[in-house]
Amino acid sequence: MRTKRRQESAGRSEELARMPWRGRTLEYDLFKELTIAMMVVGLLVLGLSAVVGSPDEPGVTLKSWATAAPADFVATAAAELAGTSDTAGYGPPYNTTSDATQKLGPIDLQNLSGARIPIDTANDFVIAPLATLPEPPAAIADWTGATDAQRSAWATAYTDALDKAPDNDPAKVAAGDYGPVPALTGALLAMARQGALDPVLNSKGSFYNANYTASILFLGDGKYFPAMADAQHLTGDQWGMMNETGNYPGQSWLWLFSLLYQVEPFKSSPNADVLAVFTMAILTLLLTLVPLIPGLRSLPRWIPVHRLIWRDYYRRR
Repeated sequence: MRTKRRQESAGRSEELARMPWRGRTLEYDLFKELTIAMMVVGLLVLGLSAVVGSPDEPGVTLKSWATAAPADFVATAAAELAGTSDTAGYGPPYNTTSDATQKLGPIDLQNLSGARIPIDTANDFVIAPLATLPEPPAAIADWTGATDAQRSAWATAYTDALDKAPDNDPAKVAAGDYGPVPALTGALLAMARQGALDPVLNSKGSFYNANYTASILFLGDGKYFPAMADAQHLTGDQWGMMNETGNYPGQSWLWLFSLLYQVEPFKSSPNADVLAVFTMAILTLLLTLVPLIPGLRSLPRWIPVHRLIWRDYYRRR
């Protein structure tokens, strides 16, 4: 009997769907409306742009960083030379640092791709850019001619000295055996302040460039750039994935991704990114399979919200 009633109900629904519309009709020129809408929106955009300018925050560059926070820039450059920065210890795809990867149980997903974008922070962020100067500093030869152990000792000692200096000011660092590190970081600071470091770090030998990976990693290793993100509520613990710079609406469709980073076990897990992606994959699969899952596929019949939305249709029915 239940099957028969369902078939009768389905038949009535199909019959209703085939019935001609007998209500009021109006002519509708979609092309005309689209043209008018585009013209109005275009004029509004041009007018507001001329009056208030772009709503976006000015881009952060290595030059602006070196100018606004020179002490942080020098400390970050020293950490790149010492191999103690976040990028140096990130693991794949930038390097092969051990125990730096995120795992899903026993599966090391991050290592599956390997170091596809190899980055040697000391060479790529400091030495190689300085070597492009018309008159490269002599300290490069001292650095490249030293052993790995000596380089590490110099850079680590200078990094520790900067931490202890008043206001982390390089000019107030206590005397010590820092080798060529102060000269290298000072030369890199001068290069960045002149605006010469940005194009060198980003171009990688190409005339056109849309890959800012190197400069963003270098910026992220310091304290200046993350502090700006924190002030704009763009960090992970501030729902940053769905926020926008300034007081403007952000990417609201990323609310579920952002939510995962605010709750346990994701919030404190060292594998948070992998867990979040895996969770979203499972939820997406469940959503895709709703028509095939008993119980879930019956929810619209048990909770007929659609009947409220399309109440005119069901009233005529």
